[in-house]
Amino acid sequence: MVWVPLRTARTDRRAPLRAPTTRCTTMSLEWLMDWSWSLDGLRDFIATGIQSFRDCDATALAAVACLLVLFVWYCYHVGREQPRAYATVNALMQSAEANGVQNGYVYCHSPECVRCTHHDGLNQKLYHNLQEYAKRYSWSGMGRIHKGIREQGRYLNSRPSIQKPEVFFLPDLPTTPYFSRDAQKHDVELLERNFQTILCEFETLYKAFSNCSLPQGWKMNSTPSGEWFTFYLVNQGMCVPRNCRRCPRTYRLLGSLRTCIGNNVFGNACISVLSPGTVIAEHYGPTNIRIRCHLGLKTPSNCELVVGGEPQCWAEGRCLLFDDSFLHTAFHEGPPEEGPRVVFMVDLWHPNVAAAERQALDFIFAPGR
Repeated sequence: MVWVPLRTARTDRRAPLRAPTTRCTTMSLEWLMDWSWSLDGLRDFIATGIQSFRDCDATALAAVACLLVLFVWYCYHVGREQPRAYATVNALMQSAEANGVQNGYVYCHSPECVRCTHHDGLNQKLYHNLQEYAKRYSWSGMGRIHKGIREQGRYLNSRPSIQKPEVFFLPDLPTTPYFSRDAQKHDVELLERNFQTILCEFETLYKAFSNCSLPQGWKMNSTPSGEWFTFYLVNQGMCVPRNCRRCPRTYRLLGSLRTCIGNNVFGNACISVLSPGTVIAEHYGPTNIRIRCHLGLKTPSNCELVVGGEPQCWAEGRCLLFDDSFLHTAFHEGPPEEGPRVVFMVDLWHPNVAAAERQALDFIFAPGR
């Protein structure tokens, strides 16, 4: 009965406010009724939801949960897998390119040269090659290579200046400027047993030298002073048939080495000659996945190899193993009458690169890929 005058008083806006206390009481009652209705609705909504879950089949709920988890994992996985767009080789060589010189070497601009050719989007290309390899074979054992490609720009740019490979850095490899003979004992002993064979074939080649021309098959390298010649049997993973025919026994010997890199662009085998008074400018090699082996053929006095600031001398008939991704140089300061310094150089796998990784890297860095 009391609701009639209260409602009338609220709706008649022209009437004077004679009873303010009565109006406040009316508003409070209405708010309480609305709030009570809201709580009832919320309680009913929650109860309905709980009952719906109770009525659902447990297997269906588990399936939905699994699908949700898989979707979240897929989104995370895709986001992590994509390689980052780093300026790899270009960024490292930008300052040298302005002067036309790369670590003491004049750019050759050869499309086959992994050191001198600048590939746009190198990381994306390497990642594509890795994916193609994994589809054909397996992802098993590829974690370190995948990590290296994904973070290549960060690795190359953050490496200390003493070791800074120019093209590819494989993470988590033990790093040291020089390696002991036991690192690749079989191949070291095989090379040293064949010292005389390699030396004889070099001496036959060297007879073709004259003061007026460079013999066929030999290459002259740029140096600050003196002369540095190389005679390649394998150049960046590619056999040089004409040169191999002129050194048949040495070439056959390469096939007997267990750890020789012969199927990717980081593999080389050559005879290296430094004339007296020659200095090779300090430079870095392209990768840390290999160790470079020098078999001394002729080693005059005052000849040194300096790797990572540590000097070593060659010895005739002995192998010297080092990581050329460290900053290194070589020089021959002996007298002219002692003749050139000569070594047989061959690239061997780093002993801590696993067999599965070697196979994948041969595929990823195959010549011409």
